Amino acid sequence: MNLWNRRSALGGISSAAMAGLWLPPSAEALGLPEDKIKVIRYYGNAVDTAGRGGQPMVNQSTNVVIIETQSGVKGIGEGGEPRTMEESASMLIGLDPYRIDNLWQRMMRGYFYPAGREKLHSLGALDLALWDLKGKALGVPVWQLLSGKSRDYVELYSTAYPRPTPTATIGDTAKACRDAGFRVYRSAADIGGGREVDRFNLVHRLFDDCTAMQKAAGDGGWALDFHTELDPPDAMRLCQLIEDAHLAPYFCEDLIRSENVDAYQTIRQRTKLPIAVGEQFGYKWDVNTLIERQLIDYARVTLPNVGGISEFMKIVAMAETHYVGMIPHFTGPISEAALVNCLTATSVPAIMEMLGNGSRAWPYLPKVYDFKNGKLWPNDRPGLGVEVDVSKLTRLGEYTTYRAGNLLNHRPDGSFTNW
Repeated sequence: MNLWNRRSALGGISSAAMAGLWLPPSAEALGLPEDKIKVIRYYGNAVDTAGRGGQPMVNQSTNVVIIETQSGVKGIGEGGEPRTMEESASMLIGLDPYRIDNLWQRMMRGYFYPAGREKLHSLGALDLALWDLKGKALGVPVWQLLSGKSRDYVELYSTAYPRPTPTATIGDTAKACRDAGFRVYRSAADIGGGREVDRFNLVHRLFDDCTAMQKAAGDGGWALDFHTELDPPDAMRLCQLIEDAHLAPYFCEDLIRSENVDAYQTIRQRTKLPIAVGEQFGYKWDVNTLIERQLIDYARVTLPNVGGISEFMKIVAMAETHYVGMIPHFTGPISEAALVNCLTATSVPAIMEMLGNGSRAWPYLPKVYDFKNGKLWPNDRPGLGVEVDVSKLTRLGEYTTYRAGNLLNHRPDGSFTNW
């Protein structure tokens, strides 16, 4: 549904824009009519990102949320769980869908204390849907709303790339992954939960894996996820082995557990390997210390975990200011499509995660991200470029009545402050 006349809108663009300086249009400039959020529907998915039944982790949820306005415009988002979704979605009913940051602040501040990481997942799902809705109302992809195209495609690394043959080694798999067009093959410490971890054997195994990947994929063609399994002495021992052998990973991920970010002050002093951290984090306050102190080289924060596109782009700006790149974690296919829109609109060093060889189909998504030759490509479809078939999903909730938590205070200019 296209609510504006593209030709008349383009006719009003300034001479500076006509000279090649594209400016993101405001809703007012393009004549978006007044609209209100009418209903929000929430759907469950039978499996999570990894194909596990029953959505075992809120923070890996691929549940689908759809916001519909009184004029019939719809926006699609992904994530969350029923209780926090109901609480967040109910705060949006009857409000202007195009005031995205205003709605984000309302959901964030509207109860007794700010949203934690689990609730932020539902909030982020709704934020994705609001951006998708606005792009569809304007007839443009979200990357145009964010600032226009800054890169032609987004490079990828593969997690769990399939072995080319049943007897293939990790080196064979790394080479096959690179030959398929992926920038990086990623291996990890985890080989399934519930096992006994022998710290010494694990360090030796991972170092042997690194040596094989370096030989097969070359400098920067491979990466290693420590998966927070090692305690600091063992993590540092593995780093030292990799450095002494002159191996060159693209990044090393989650070297230690994530609770105490200040511990990376010590880690940073003891290794020169590129460090990537953040997939277990939520909004920008979780990762700002690591970025501002330049304790990491890449931020792994992702969508919808950080609270949606609104917050993700603030983190991107923070990272760029401190020369930190972005390597967002894969949480779900709609979020992956949203990440392409975000990273297309910035020049910050970036690479995204893809599961397997990228061939997985999502039956409930007739259109999602555009994958080809080991890369993700931006497209011109309005909004996030995603279509959903809800007949293949299970209705979890429908929200049509406004309900706030605590009273919301605001400044004289209308912006929110805490209650």
